[in-house]
Amino acid sequence: MKRWWLAVYAPGMLLGCVGMATWWVGYAAGSALWLLPGLVLAIAVSWLAERCWPYDPAFNARQGDAGRDAVHALVNEGLNLLAIGAIPLVAAWVPWQLWPTHWSVAAQVVLAIVAADLGITLVHYASHRWAWLWRLHAVHHSVTRMYGFNGLMKHPLHQTAEALGGVLPLLLLGMPYPVAAVLAFAIAIQLLLQHSNVDMRPGWLGKVMAWAPLHRFHHMRYGKAGDVNFGLFLTVWDHLLGTAFDADYRMRVDDLGIGSQPAYPRDYLGQLLAPFRALPHVPEPPPPPGLDQSPR
Repeated sequence: MKRWWLAVYAPGMLLGCVGMATWWVGYAAGSALWLLPGLVLAIAVSWLAERCWPYDPAFNARQGDAGRDAVHALVNEGLNLLAIGAIPLVAAWVPWQLWPTHWSVAAQVVLAIVAADLGITLVHYASHRWAWLWRLHAVHHSVTRMYGFNGLMKHPLHQTAEALGGVLPLLLLGMPYPVAAVLAFAIAIQLLLQHSNVDMRPGWLGKVMAWAPLHRFHHMRYGKAGDVNFGLFLTVWDHLLGTAFDADYRMRVDDLGIGSQPAYPRDYLGQLLAPFRALPHVPEPPPPPGLDQSPR
């Protein structure tokens, strides 16, 4: 039974949550505001699953970060809510309609997820190569344990950069409000799964979807060794970029964080200001055996 749950957890969570959101907003014409309680429920399910089937029990141990992560989530999801509320204004400004509104809502949601995934992945990739973007993105990489809730931990300016790269082009094409609302919800659910501490074992789907078993390697603290597995939803982009990586290695607390900045601020205000401050650096530690191979 445990093996079955570990196999279906990630696909069931994603398809179940996004499917219900698509039905509610897209077909039942329900209010998108009800997706917020749905996200709270998903966070609760994630928390419970991490305690029933943890990848590493140490990742469940608080490090004085629970309140900080809660503030990150509230601020960032609040910004998402404001952005969704502004969609009618964007629609009124755009004088054309290039989005395939004649498709079924479900097909439009799939198109939005794939297209946004490409844009967000490219911004993520650039964030590891452009110093000014990295300074914003480093907030997310400062985590020293991985559990679902800290998938929502981002500097608000970096979240804005990802939205500009992944979602704004779709809005300019005329993506409807219900589809945009489901897309925002789907991204939040995927972030929970991508950073989850559940010992998920999704089989071949784990090679296609960018869930925790692959994304944990992206959070390696060993400098450029972590420049792998950038995709949010799909791994295909990493295969095209040449940054796909997998290894028979169990990540631990000691493998996570920013190796060159072990004293990175841990409080919310400190992380909000960190990109604009000169922070101390130390030499990056070398990757241990099992993680010292090149991306493939």
